[in-house]
Amino acid sequence: MSVDDTTVRRIARLARIGITDAEVAPLAAELSAILGWVEQLAEVDTRGVPPMAAVMPKRHEWRDDAVTDGNVREAVLANAPEALSGFFAVPKVIE
Repeated sequence: MSVDDTTVRRIARLARIGITDAEVAPLAAELSAILGWVEQLAEVDTRGVPPMAAVMPKRHEWRDDAVTDGNVREAVLANAPEALSGFFAVPKVIE
């Protein structure tokens, strides 16, 4: 499929993209090439291929969506500059 200058200008206007007259011809060529690739994809025989919701096969079961503390308190507090009684110790802020 070939895209002409008028179509490029119309697409640019609909997308609210400002283009100059010098940009119209290169964009027409690029859009024509993209539509050519789409036409090639349309030629692929997909009979017998089941529709898919995702391209990756299901490899694991989902865990229950439950709120937990992560059971990593010590690992998190190891990154803290100072910790007291299992919590981050921060300076007192008085206004």
